[in-house]
Amino acid sequence: MRDPKIGLALGSGGARGFAHIGLLKELDKEGIKVDCIAGSSMGALMGSFYASGSDLELLEKVSLQFKRKYFLDWTVPKMGFVAGKKIEEYIRLFTKNKKLEDLSIPLAVIATDIERGEKVIFKDGPVYEAVRASIAVPGIFVPKRIGGRLLVDGGVIDRVPVSVVREMGADIVIACDVSSSHEESKVESIYDVIMKSLDILQMEVVKARGITADVTLDPAVKMYNSMAFTNIPEIIEAGEEEARKRMPEIKDVIERWKEHE
Repeated sequence: MRDPKIGLALGSGGARGFAHIGLLKELDKEGIKVDCIAGSSMGALMGSFYASGSDLELLEKVSLQFKRKYFLDWTVPKMGFVAGKKIEEYIRLFTKNKKLEDLSIPLAVIATDIERGEKVIFKDGPVYEAVRASIAVPGIFVPKRIGGRLLVDGGVIDRVPVSVVREMGADIVIACDVSSSHEESKVESIYDVIMKSLDILQMEVVKARGITADVTLDPAVKMYNSMAFTNIPEIIEAGEEEARKRMPEIKDVIERWKEHE
């Protein structure tokens, strides 16, 4: 009897995406091996660090030190306020300049072709380029051009890329959705306008499509500003709490799959 192939679908959500670390920590603690990952935006960033072999303890320490002022390089607005070169270099360093096809865990990175309105799935090529494209929030980051395509945030077209993980051969898909917009929040800047609009757009897409994972985690992070990066410890803990709460369900899904294999 073989073990099921476990896939993670890590969703977009700005700073709330640090909750993915909590899920990864709990899976690791329970000895549940992750066989493949697909990520959009912040999910792609967290997934790339993990898949490149970063120790979870180190990943958490680095995340706790994350301050957006260190990684945002402002530019004269044309297609975005942030050039994205500093964050791209940050990604390159922490993914050890690897290519997607060389990662220890297969990773698919989702981006959106803003000109053609198409989903783009990266499974090969430099990790830092693909992830930089996937985190390019429209109106904030300058889009990333790769292979003749002008690319923006993967969450625009596929917030929680469950279908992509299925296509990678996952028998069981665990999704982590951190980009919810249920609660009323203050809108005080152009960044709030953009992020809130993107949240609403993504919520409507998910309502229409649904999330068809075997287990979908919904960490309690709705109260945190997706652009603030000021409550990272609490966001990680929220991911851990949700994963702990749902762990019996995850284990049950795995056991039931084995019984029917």
